[in-house]
Amino acid sequence: MSVTPEKPTLPPVLSVRSLSVDFPSRGQVFQAVKSISFDVQPGKTLAIVGESGSGKSVTSRAIMRLTDYSGGTISGGQVLFQSRNGPLDLMQASPERMRQIRGGEIAMIFQEPMTSLDPVFSIGDQITEAILLHQKTSREDANRIAREMLEKVRIPDAETMLKRYPHELSGGMRQRVMIAMALSCRPQLLIADEPTTALDVTIQAQILNTIRELQRELGMAVIFITHDMGVVAEMADDVIVLRNGEKLEDAPVRQLYANPQHPYTKTLLAAVPRLGSMTGKPSPNSAAISAERTQAVQPLLQIDGLTAHFSARKTMFGRVTHRVHAVEQVSFDIRPGETLALVGESGSGKSTTGRMLQQIMQPTGGKIRYRGRDVAEMSAGDRHSLLQKIQYIFQDPFAALDPRQRVGSSIAEPMIVHKLLPTKAAISARVDELLDRVGLPRDYRTRFPHELSGGQRQRVCIARALACDPELIIADESVSALDVSIQAQILDLLLELQRERGLSYLFITHDMAVVEKIGHRVAVMYLGQIVEIGTRQEIFENPQHPYTRKLLSAIPVPDPDRVIDTSLLTGTIPSPIREIGDEPALVEYRRFSPSHFVAANPQKLSETLP
Repeated sequence: MSVTPEKPTLPPVLSVRSLSVDFPSRGQVFQAVKSISFDVQPGKTLAIVGESGSGKSVTSRAIMRLTDYSGGTISGGQVLFQSRNGPLDLMQASPERMRQIRGGEIAMIFQEPMTSLDPVFSIGDQITEAILLHQKTSREDANRIAREMLEKVRIPDAETMLKRYPHELSGGMRQRVMIAMALSCRPQLLIADEPTTALDVTIQAQILNTIRELQRELGMAVIFITHDMGVVAEMADDVIVLRNGEKLEDAPVRQLYANPQHPYTKTLLAAVPRLGSMTGKPSPNSAAISAERTQAVQPLLQIDGLTAHFSARKTMFGRVTHRVHAVEQVSFDIRPGETLALVGESGSGKSTTGRMLQQIMQPTGGKIRYRGRDVAEMSAGDRHSLLQKIQYIFQDPFAALDPRQRVGSSIAEPMIVHKLLPTKAAISARVDELLDRVGLPRDYRTRFPHELSGGQRQRVCIARALACDPELIIADESVSALDVSIQAQILDLLLELQRERGLSYLFITHDMAVVEKIGHRVAVMYLGQIVEIGTRQEIFENPQHPYTRKLLSAIPVPDPDRVIDTSLLTGTIPSPIREIGDEPALVEYRRFSPSHFVAANPQKLSETLP
């Protein structure tokens, strides 16, 4: 009887042993990574997960020895890499050897592609430079490889794309270029540091699919750094969980999801918004009023035929030849105590709509009515008063806060501008009350924004919005950049405030799992028009438009056994720029129920739907 010989076990591509990284902090030493060990197997994906400050990005930069250039010190440990020239401890490698390793054998994709690409060089120049640096090849061959890599990451018309510059590309396209550049030298290991956090859910799904396909084709190992447990389920073979620089858990992905051991891992998994968790429930758990009752209440805000066009291209004599059709004939209303979620990808017009409601920009056409009054016909004083009643929470809380202004002053400012309270003492007491309400200690009033975490800064922005005692809050991607557990806390806070105060929300987002948790009604935008609008239950349990179904299919689910339909993840959203005279076809609506309307002529949109 013959015995089949076992396949020889390949050594790990990367073995990290007792890695520690220190940073100087106010005269002391802060240990960002504390004696971490793990292995990365050939052709496999290791996910490093944790929230902001857990040490996951510092770990990845230490492997590449990039902490040498950012004030960090690798205070201990080994990083053994199976180089093409034999095993090598990267901690002992010379700067010259590390330059050969970076890009040539270990490649890295960063979170923000715009800061990783040089704005003054074309895409083609940047990719061919990387190839010429690490491979012995001619410029002609380097151009050919660059074009082939762009085609591999599904960038249309790769030949033309080589001549374009980073600012001419969308975020999703720029990230694809970064992947093409990273993989152009066929590295043995790819480190992807939050590569999809800032992207729309459908673009994220496409990028993840691209990385998976290229990994299979090239046989490379991947370290995938993220805080999104849904992404981990889709991408990882093995997972390590970090918190405060320490490794808490290490397991194969299915084992970790089926039977997490550490309480922190259980908390991370429990905080993920799960699609379908609200099935059968007509409205959010903490909602002020049900979706049915809102129909009988006079609308707080009514939008009728709202339109926004911008000049895009002009002749040398200043004549406009092309316009951006950002918003095209949008209509909806919001009632007191109701949340309308406005969803869609970047470029769909949802943020432009929010800015017009807040008077940050003027509409090209259409009417905005607040409590039955046309905003355009209001006096300057009444419009100023309206700014008190409609407040805006932005996506990036750091950019929304003055870095030179203390937290207490930022919260007090709207009360002073609108002369809401008579004395400094009254304003000070109100600031303390608002800090209590959003779950921040009162002594935070003396801190500056840079001394707070992202979640804490977003709470300050919410406190500042509440300072005016508003009736409507426009939340523009206000939780998309936050860690999943912080995101859950902010959503719970918004729901609680709605229940207490009867607040109305326009919740602008691309995350359908978040929408399901917080929304009463949902409007889906595509290329500046609403293609489907209905109650949360109607949109999630009976989606009718193909674009709505595509958004729902692209959401990462925290289930490693889910089969992904990649046919739904192709294509990119087309440009809203049109020649003068080339007007977009306006959708007509078909009514499925008293509250559920769907674009009835999807054949006009299907020509542009990816």
